[in-house]
Amino acid sequence: MRFLSYVRQRRAAAGLLAGALLIPVLAACGGGGTNVSAAAAPTASASVSAPAANLTVLAAASLTDVFKTMGAQYEEEHPGTKVTFSFAGSQELAAQVRQGAPADALVTADTKTMDGLKAETGTPTVIAKNELVIATAPGNPHKIDSLKDLSDPHLKVVLAAPEVPAGRYSQEVLDKQGITVKPVSLEPNVRAVLSKVELGEADAGLVYKTDTTAAKGKVGAVDIPPDQNAIASYPAATLKAAKNTAAADAFVQWLSSPEAQKILQEAGFQQP
Repeated sequence: MRFLSYVRQRRAAAGLLAGALLIPVLAACGGGGTNVSAAAAPTASASVSAPAANLTVLAAASLTDVFKTMGAQYEEEHPGTKVTFSFAGSQELAAQVRQGAPADALVTADTKTMDGLKAETGTPTVIAKNELVIATAPGNPHKIDSLKDLSDPHLKVVLAAPEVPAGRYSQEVLDKQGITVKPVSLEPNVRAVLSKVELGEADAGLVYKTDTTAAKGKVGAVDIPPDQNAIASYPAATLKAAKNTAAADAFVQWLSSPEAQKILQEAGFQQP
């Protein structure tokens, strides 16, 4: 009898101990999802943070000045991250991507080029827009007032090549107005067009409004009426071959942030 009593006492003690151990577990699981959400919160926060990394971004030539400013801002906001840009015409950037150039993100000056890289990129996001202007020598010595003036055979006009977004937009607006222009040269990117005008090697050229803004008085600018103009869209996307996918995603998302948009608009870009 004493033995049976002893066994019952041991079982009761074990039951009390198990109950005591179970209470904290139930408390952790109970109360709706409060404690579970609190535990999950750091994971959710980590998913939107930018891990430190060395990023290489392929970007359209017309973004040269503004992206240098934005890159410095991004590095300041994300210690440990280094952003390196490679600027060129969008068609050249596309060729680099297809050839497997090591890079993490891509920003082009048109959606057509980006759409042609669907197999190599994530889902793109338009981060800004732009429009064309006529770049002239400072003071506009040839008195260029409109697109029609560019057909003057005595003017040396330079355009971007037709495979370049700026060249395609230029031909689009000229064709729309039925204007024939015989350029003295076709350049590989819009910054090369701007350079020709800056150096006096051309009297005029079609460039983006932001290009003449960045030139800071080295060229003049003649606006093109909205109904005659073309709007350029700038999509950004992470490359599927990126070595730093999470960091590249964070950078691409940041380009749409209020801080980034402020810098873009101060440089003359339009909201997406």
